Amino acid sequence: MSSAAEHNARAWDELVRRGGRHTLPVSDADLANPLASLDSCGWLSEGVAGRRVLCLGAGGGRQSALFAAAGADVTVVDISAAMLALDREVATRRGLALRTVETSMDDLSMLAEASFDLVWQPVSTCYVPDVLAVYRQVACVVTRGGLYVSQHKQPASLQAETHSSLEGVRLAEPYYRSGPLPPAGNTLHRERGTLEYLHRWEDLVGGLCRAGFVLEDLIEPFHGQDSTPGSFAHRSQYVPPYVRLKARRVDRGDAAPTTPPRLWTR
Repeated sequence: MSSAAEHNARAWDELVRRGGRHTLPVSDADLANPLASLDSCGWLSEGVAGRRVLCLGAGGGRQSALFAAAGADVTVVDISAAMLALDREVATRRGLALRTVETSMDDLSMLAEASFDLVWQPVSTCYVPDVLAVYRQVACVVTRGGLYVSQHKQPASLQAETHSSLEGVRLAEPYYRSGPLPPAGNTLHRERGTLEYLHRWEDLVGGLCRAGFVLEDLIEPFHGQDSTPGSFAHRSQYVPPYVRLKARRVDRGDAAPTTPPRLWTR
C-alpha cells in the first residue's frame, strides 16, 4: 500500500471515530425505497435484483446497505477498516448480506476479472494520486456491457478557495499541478486530515474512455440552493462541487484509442 493510501486509511478511521458526516449509516427513510435513494438520475431503472454490484470506495454503511436491500449481490471495497466495520454492523442489524474487502481502489487484484455487472463509486477518486489507475482496475472487474457509475470532485472546485464571499470564489490552486492539495480547514468541500488530489477533465473523462468505457451520460448535481455568503451552497452557485458519470464497458476493439489525441499548435 502506498504512503498516500496508508495516510488516507488512518484519516478515514479517525473520521469514523469522530462521527464525520460521511460516516453516518443508512436511515430507515432511505431504506423504504433504496433505489430512489441511490439513483436520482434514473440510471438504474431496470433494477438491480440479482445483479453483482461493487460499491467502490463506498464504506460507511450506506450504499452497500441500499443495494443489498434492493436485492443485489453486494461487495463493498474501502481503504478504511473502520468504514467497512460500519457496513458490517448495518448489514447485521438490518439482516442484509454483503461482502467487505479492505483495499485501495487502485488495487483490485484480489477480485476476479469480469465479476461485476455494476460498479458504483461515490466521491472517492480524489484520494488517489492517479485516477487512471482506478479506471484500469474497474475495467478489469466489470463485465463487458456492464455499467460504471462514478461521482467525482470537479477540478475547479478543488482549485478554488474553500469559502466564498460576496464577490464569488477565487481560484487558489493551479490547474496543472502535481502532488496532494494543501490541507483543508473547516469546510464541507474537503475532508479534514485526508490527502486529496486534483484530477483534470482530460483524465476524468478522457481517461475513462481510454480505459475501455463509453460515456453515456454526465450530470452536475445541483447544490446551490442557499445564497448565504460563505455557505457550501453559496459557493456551489459559483463552482459546482461534483460531477456524476454514467459509463458502459465495451469490448477492447470498440474502445477509444489508448493514447490521447495529438494536440496541434499553430
